[in-house]
Amino acid sequence: MDEVTSIFGENVFNESVMKTRLPKETFKQLMKTVEGGEKLDPAVANIVANAMKDWALEKGATHFTHWFQPLTGITAEKHDSFISPVAGGKVIMEFSGKELVQGEPDASSFPSGGIRATFEARGYTAWDPTSYAFIKDGTLCIPTAFCSYTGEALDKKTPLLRSMQAISKEAVRVLKLFDGNEDVTQVKTTVGPEQEYFLVDKSVYDKREDLIYTGRTLFGAKAPKGQELEDHYFGMIKPRVQEFMKDLNKELWKLGILAKTEHNEVAPAQHELAPIFSTTNIACDHNQLTMEIMKKVAARHGMVCLLHEKPFAGVNGSGKHNNWSISTNTGKNLLDPGATPASNAQFLIFLAAIIKAVDKYQNLLRISVASAGNDHRLGANEAPPAIISIFLGDELSEILACLEEGKPYGKHEKEKMQIGVTVLPEFNKDTTDRNRTSPFAFTGNKFEFRMLGSNESIACANVFLNTAVADVLGEFADKLEKSKDFKADLHQLILDTIKEHKRIIFNGNGYDDSWVKEAEKRGLSNLRSTPEALAHTMDEENVKLFEKYGVYSKVELESRYEIHNENYSKIINIEAETMLEMAKKNILPCASKYASKLAQTIGAKKLACGICDCTYEEEMLKKVSALTSSIYEKTGKLESAVNEAKVLADKGDSGKTAFFYREKVFTAMGELRSYADELEVITPKELWPFPSYGDLLYSVR
Repeated sequence: MDEVTSIFGENVFNESVMKTRLPKETFKQLMKTVEGGEKLDPAVANIVANAMKDWALEKGATHFTHWFQPLTGITAEKHDSFISPVAGGKVIMEFSGKELVQGEPDASSFPSGGIRATFEARGYTAWDPTSYAFIKDGTLCIPTAFCSYTGEALDKKTPLLRSMQAISKEAVRVLKLFDGNEDVTQVKTTVGPEQEYFLVDKSVYDKREDLIYTGRTLFGAKAPKGQELEDHYFGMIKPRVQEFMKDLNKELWKLGILAKTEHNEVAPAQHELAPIFSTTNIACDHNQLTMEIMKKVAARHGMVCLLHEKPFAGVNGSGKHNNWSISTNTGKNLLDPGATPASNAQFLIFLAAIIKAVDKYQNLLRISVASAGNDHRLGANEAPPAIISIFLGDELSEILACLEEGKPYGKHEKEKMQIGVTVLPEFNKDTTDRNRTSPFAFTGNKFEFRMLGSNESIACANVFLNTAVADVLGEFADKLEKSKDFKADLHQLILDTIKEHKRIIFNGNGYDDSWVKEAEKRGLSNLRSTPEALAHTMDEENVKLFEKYGVYSKVELESRYEIHNENYSKIINIEAETMLEMAKKNILPCASKYASKLAQTIGAKKLACGICDCTYEEEMLKKVSALTSSIYEKTGKLESAVNEAKVLADKGDSGKTAFFYREKVFTAMGELRSYADELEVITPKELWPFPSYGDLLYSVR
């Protein structure tokens, strides 16, 4: 379609635009920075800024902003106009290299985890030239990193760029030991994050206080029909949703976002969008934009896009599958096994490095996906369990087993698919199946890290993954660079790594209860909740890892630990406060009103005929009264737990507070909900104060 090719990237100051608008020498210098990591010349910045301004003005933009990703989990922007006063009360439109390269937003109200005091307000944004500037809502947006006055990272992008630099350096060291890599100067990680989401009609959303405040339903009885028939998955997309997807694609394509695949997901009202791979920092930027634009486009169509990991109990929640790979600047995918993976030593050494990194730093990978929302889905028979493991598939597992046992690997011919219908074309069967129960699965030429929550930035998971793999590649390079018999030592290194870390490989059903016991025998950790995972953030080996590669200083890591614990506690507190308000103002009055109606009916029937059978009404009145008493009791228990948690929070131990919210407040919330949901099932629809699950899940027709 000509329209797609013509609009793609039209709002992006991308390479083709720069090539047209910048002097040839300036363009070359900028590309050296973007592709080779060279320091940016200030003179180049001035020329780029002027060209960027002219382009933005032609597009109708009057303002610019340094667009960054603070530790709030969303993006931030402060808009400044291009106007500059001149004599005679006039203005001209200006944009300098200094304004492009550096900004100074007020940093006082962003999370810092104790890095600086509230009154120390100064912070800096610094242009990331490797991520293209773009126009959004009539404003020129310049992707930037964000740091404190004293230089500590206050954002998600800075550590991500540091981790990409670390893995590139160590991977190049390893590659230089192999023939054919003379031209390799840089290695980049690439990511394609699949994004799951729900769509509900705004009219029913507006009647749910819990969805408005927390993004998920805190009360709600199961609908008569959920996902049991599996008829929504890959089913026909409803016209209204199709129109939303059509508009969403256009908006994303205009920003150069490679939106590729769209389909219905498992749960009613659930859908997925998947992009083509991009360099990791660009993929991170694009995913943040995707989530923002999803919400805006949904609003245009009278819908609300829910990105919470578990908006509805009893049906599948939403994840974000992080498809991760490594490629050289010469275009080689280092995770492509090739036609003969058993003899592809370069592939095997990188595979071994990843196996060791995932095993050695399994707690870090679990921490990277820990959040209050994600706790609802991990291990819930819809997402991978909280136990980290790697799925390799039959062929790679057999190759590694043969290496370990010293046996030759008998190459298997590609198996033709036998479907049994002669008119269908023949095609080769993949060498491995897809294991949706695995947290970290090899899928042909990449690893799919399936544990990320739908609402979270992909930055943290990729920072931790990049750094862990960089560390092991660095270890391998240290050994192999000293080798006097490279082939023999390489073989031995791969063999030793497999033997020492094969416990992390599991090709079976991660949902099976037996895996929990088996994982425990293997010594794998099982950190079931966010507070349990976060407690390992400051483990000595983790601090050393990040300091060694300059990804986080100890101070920066401590700040993340504090922020994530505080964020967890705040989210649970908001949910608990919302439940209390809904219970007190809506559910209990509803229960009382229904009980009163039942009592009036019983009285009226007995008055009318004296001997009328009131069994139904009397039994219902007993049930409603008992449930009302239980809800009232559990409301009081939850309120007490919340008050106790606030007292604990004031003492300043964020870790203890998070554990308390998990063990006491969250548990009390579950108890209150169970009685309220039971009451909903027997209460007349016209009396129940909120739209039901059926109303919500089938609201978009």
